[in-house]
Amino acid sequence: SSSSDAAFRAKCLKALNDSLAGSVSRTAALSLSAVSGSWLIENKERKYVNLRSRRNLDNNCPDEVVDSLLDAVRKAGLPLCKRYYGLKKAILQKTQGLEKLKWSDRNAPIDIGGSTSDKISWEDAVAMVEKGYHKFSPKMADLFKSMVDEKRIDVPATNGKKGGAYCAGAVPGVGPFQLLNFDGTKQDVATLAHESGHGCHDILAYSQGYLQYHPPLTLAETASIFGEMIVFRDLLSQSSSKEEELTLLMSKTDDILNSVVRQCSFDRFEELVHTAREKGELSADEMVKYWMQALREYYGTEADDGGDSPFDSYDDASHLWSYVPHFHHVPFYVYSYAFADLVVGTLYNNYVQNREGFEGRLIDLLSAGGTKDFADALAPFGLDPTSPTFWIDALNAHLGELVNEAEKVAKELGYVQ
Repeated sequence: SSSSDAAFRAKCLKALNDSLAGSVSRTAALSLSAVSGSWLIENKERKYVNLRSRRNLDNNCPDEVVDSLLDAVRKAGLPLCKRYYGLKKAILQKTQGLEKLKWSDRNAPIDIGGSTSDKISWEDAVAMVEKGYHKFSPKMADLFKSMVDEKRIDVPATNGKKGGAYCAGAVPGVGPFQLLNFDGTKQDVATLAHESGHGCHDILAYSQGYLQYHPPLTLAETASIFGEMIVFRDLLSQSSSKEEELTLLMSKTDDILNSVVRQCSFDRFEELVHTAREKGELSADEMVKYWMQALREYYGTEADDGGDSPFDSYDDASHLWSYVPHFHHVPFYVYSYAFADLVVGTLYNNYVQNREGFEGRLIDLLSAGGTKDFADALAPFGLDPTSPTFWIDALNAHLGELVNEAEKVAKELGYVQ
């Protein structure tokens, strides 16, 4: 999906969807039908208020706050989503000769030049992250440097090494440890900032002991995404051209939309499936129906069918639900991704507007580990997640600001009017 060749992107998505459409989807439907049936029984026996209450309890978060998040994404996030993909469609039409925006083009790179392909040395990457961290927390900058100096980070991409990146907290007094596949790209620098945030969070929370150091999912990404955002802004300010600036803005907005709107569409799919499961077992065909319903609710009806979506078609998207493991292992987990991204967007906006004392408040939040619920953790920042406008403000400040910036630069470059 990240190829610059539209035909290749479409071919890959078709190959994936076709391979999922047979026995994989049938098996996934059997599993998901069983999981949703079990979830239904547990909810009734334990008298949970709604479908997500059980997960919300695990996340230390009131039902009302989660409902408010999902409602805000539908009200404020979807218009921003459509604006962004409309912008992306216009840019791809001019830069790649794209005729129609398909689902396979959702993560297409904006390849318009600049120096985004220049390699960054490991030493320079460390310096960038340390400098970025130091802006909002000298203490976290020191913790980051200690992880580097103590060789707690497995850095290079090598043959036979697991792909991706993660940070393992292990246990207090032993961890944390990071696995990276660093290849000198700007995305790799952002990944270093992200995973190092997890490491700092672990170190600060270790004082709570093994059973309580790990934060709830709603706060687990706070340090990682915050650190990544600071470093992203530094990289953006160092852009050598408008083309590079737009490339970075579009890539970052892609990431946030995938964390917020896409994950909330996954949650909506689960809601549809679990609600329907009350009437009996569900087939793969029914899963496809609910998957496409959720897709259209969050991205609009296809333009080819006279709809309002920037996407002309959703070809070869019908069976993609069957490869998402969260639906089976951790029902209603996926909203946590949107939750975390928007919370950090709000905290970043709070940091920009009121830097005095920010480090102390952030360190207190991170040091609490899993001992504070969501509302109590944010209260020192003057933030009230129970407010009806909290999530809408978060969307506009975080996602909306990036879309505004991307549109402005795209206009300056002549890609849109």
